[in-house]
Amino acid sequence: MLSKKKLFTKGMLDVAPHMLSVIPFGIICGAIGVELGFDPYLVYGMSIIIFGGASQIVFLQLLSGGASSLVAVTSVGVINSRHLLYGAVLSEYLEKLSFIKKLLISYLIVDQGFAESNKFFKKNKSEQYLHYHLIGTGATLWICWQISTLSGIVLGSFVPDELGLKFAIPLTFIAIIVQDLKRIDHVIVMLVSGISALVFLNAPFKLYIIISPIIALLIAGLISRFKR
Repeated sequence: MLSKKKLFTKGMLDVAPHMLSVIPFGIICGAIGVELGFDPYLVYGMSIIIFGGASQIVFLQLLSGGASSLVAVTSVGVINSRHLLYGAVLSEYLEKLSFIKKLLISYLIVDQGFAESNKFFKKNKSEQYLHYHLIGTGATLWICWQISTLSGIVLGSFVPDELGLKFAIPLTFIAIIVQDLKRIDHVIVMLVSGISALVFLNAPFKLYIIISPIIALLIAGLISRFKR
């Protein structure tokens, strides 16, 4: 049985490789906010409140394009709706925690942290304090994200385009799924999700972000049933 400290440290170490893509992504988010004409304090405050790269970029682009605050906030909510799926997956491991603890931990859950903690949870279901691994991944990501966003605000405009930092955005998500490419059923689900996103790309209110994972989940359920 691992201690709380060891689980927390394990979470930090497991998510550490993702920093190679997360840090450039954070720099880009900070730099884009300043380049679009927003106050640096607003950009950094948004990084603390939203704490999500894709959501932050969409939020800034919508506001700079003249969209209303309601449209911008709603769009961020739609993009972040995938976290409902994360919560559903992790709920069985966190059901014994109080509502307040779940609420606080939910703030720290982002794509990379979820991916690493979910893998660890599946292999170590007997551990008593599994949520400390999730806190370790989330806290590491949060600290690195805040530092990199602040760096982007201060230094982003000086980073040359030749470095190709914009590629860090898709690289962040590629790093999450690369381990699952070894299994054919996982690849099928990924392809279905990607194709569905393209098919419904023009759906109103950016609903393709919700529609594509729902379709992928249905396919995943069918594949699991067929395998059984």
